[in-house]
Amino acid sequence: MSDDAKQNPILTTPVVYRIPGMDQVTVRRDIPYANYGEDVLTMDVYYPVDSAGSRELPLVIFVLGYSDLGFQKLFGRNAREMKPYVSWAQLTAASGIAAITYTNREPVTDIEAVLEYVRQNAPSLGIDPNRIGIWACSGNVPTALHLLIQAPAAELKCAVLCYGMMLDPEGAGWVQEAAEQWGFRNPCVGKSIDDLPRDLPLFIARAGRDQFPHLNDTLDHFISGALTRNLRVTLVNHSEGPHAFDIFDDTETSKEIVRQILGFMRFHLSR
Repeated sequence: MSDDAKQNPILTTPVVYRIPGMDQVTVRRDIPYANYGEDVLTMDVYYPVDSAGSRELPLVIFVLGYSDLGFQKLFGRNAREMKPYVSWAQLTAASGIAAITYTNREPVTDIEAVLEYVRQNAPSLGIDPNRIGIWACSGNVPTALHLLIQAPAAELKCAVLCYGMMLDPEGAGWVQEAAEQWGFRNPCVGKSIDDLPRDLPLFIARAGRDQFPHLNDTLDHFISGALTRNLRVTLVNHSEGPHAFDIFDDTETSKEIVRQILGFMRFHLSR
């Protein structure tokens, strides 16, 4: 791994927003959830401070659409070790919601394995299996959308999708082209917004100055379709925000959007 890779800001920059107690949250590390022969996949579970013995907690899973096999080659570490994921998980736990980050090899099947492990082991994990949401950003969003399409209607309670590649409009291949260029999975080929559950609350954060070609084209097409179908969508547009504004744009607008995301998750997972 080169020195440039070690210093890449996508690895080392935390979320621009902070709240009291986020550095004191409890983390249960390296819980095995699946394996490929001798290659054991593990998860980290972040808990609110002093949550031991409390009632079962709601949960947010941070969905990955990139394989750690490629990530390791580029950066010498797994995605869950990135400071943005660590700080988002800390923020979530400090907001009263457990959070999971995990290692993976096959993003689509492994997120399904994470969810299945959580459901089977919810009591020992201190998780309420009926109050689970997901969070995904950028090229991870197609894997999250696939999970929403595949999961039974009542299995997930909400989803946060930040500045993500969404679904290709009919006849376009923008998401697939980006997946081939950047290495994320695109399991939603041939799917449309009509395949999504109608009653699932979605929070969509849009970066108005996103630098990636056609990303906002896919996002705008998705939003238009969601509104036409009267889906449960909360949309926030950071008109001056770049891609990954939650870590690269240290402004009050970015911080307010992070606050809104945390509030959205608390609201939909508290019931």
